[in-house]
Amino acid sequence: MEEKVYKIMGGTGAVNIVLGVVTLVTGLACGILLIVSGARLLAGKAKLLF
Repeated sequence: MEEKVYKIMGGTGAVNIVLGVVTLVTGLACGILLIVSGARLLAGKAKLLF
């Protein structure tokens, strides 16, 4: 019984680490994309004519 719990805890820990890394990378990529698109909008604002 203890061996089964040990294996489950090991697997769960590994999955948590992987999900943490994926979340970190995804969040970082989304942040960079938002900054770049915001900068492009601000830069293009001067070119608008009404």
